[in-house]
Amino acid sequence: MARQTLQTSAFAALKAAIRSGTPERLYFFYGDEVYLLHYYLDALRKKLLDPLTESFNFHQFTQENFSVDALAEAVENLPLMAERTMVWADDVDLFGKQAMTDAQREKLAQVFRSIGDHCTVVFTFETVPWKPGKDSFGQAVKALGHEVEFTRQEQRDLIPWITRHFATRQKRIRPELCAYLIDITGGTMTVLNGEIDKIASYSSAAEICKADIDAVTEPVLDAVVFQMTDLMGAGNFAAALQKLSQLLQMQQEPIVILGAMGSHLRRLGAARTLLENGKSSEDLAKLYGLKAYPARRLMETARKFSAAFCAKAAELVVETDWRMKTSFDQKERLLEQLVLCLAQEAAHA
Repeated sequence: MARQTLQTSAFAALKAAIRSGTPERLYFFYGDEVYLLHYYLDALRKKLLDPLTESFNFHQFTQENFSVDALAEAVENLPLMAERTMVWADDVDLFGKQAMTDAQREKLAQVFRSIGDHCTVVFTFETVPWKPGKDSFGQAVKALGHEVEFTRQEQRDLIPWITRHFATRQKRIRPELCAYLIDITGGTMTVLNGEIDKIASYSSAAEICKADIDAVTEPVLDAVVFQMTDLMGAGNFAAALQKLSQLLQMQQEPIVILGAMGSHLRRLGAARTLLENGKSSEDLAKLYGLKAYPARRLMETARKFSAAFCAKAAELVVETDWRMKTSFDQKERLLEQLVLCLAQEAAHA
């Protein structure tokens, strides 16, 4: 919880700094929600730079053209016909063992210390990991810079965001359909933004309906597996098989589908155990590092199944995995058998 509060305050401080036009000298942006990362990077750029002089006052580096000397030069450059300069270093590996020598890291720390009030430097980490070590360089990075983690947003924040984005396209959408869209896409704003465009372009009506979403949106694997489990809990076993067929039509590998099912069923078993011991969805979220909404949904689904079903489900997944790897039977058919066996166990439970 302390980490969440820290990151929330850092995020709030960044937004306040952009509004007031008083950003810090050094930022490190990272996290799962790439859409938000780029949104605030762009907001920072627009606040600091004038389009007429941006080509003189904006400096961008990637792993290919980055060097400590080049960064030092960019930081030292005074703004031309403007008040501020901005430096963006995108996916530059600062912490990899082969990235820089100790001497280069020490020199880079000195560059960080020398950043003047006229300059803002932003390092963004998307594919390169953000892992400052406990050595002197890692400690200097954390002391000199401001870390901002862009995490996946909760459903309560995403629903109004989705509603606004549909409204800009002259479309209405009900909150429950926003929640459905979040479920089947995995809930990242990067993915949702593209799906909103597709759905709004496809629909000819003023209000979005579920059929519009289903017609053009390809669900993510974990979302469909979740739906399969919910359908079994509701006793709708034919629909659960249809969901499996949907995954296979998406050309998902059977072994990958099985892995997702196994992972989900293990979490479901943990949720059932926590329920029986008087624990809450918050405990499940801490155990698996889940957001509040999916943790609540898992707990709700777990109420529909017994501990005996969860134990048998785990056993069936292991058995199916062994058969996939040792028999000549079709993997698709083994998955169908697994879903049928799970459905039978659920019905008896």
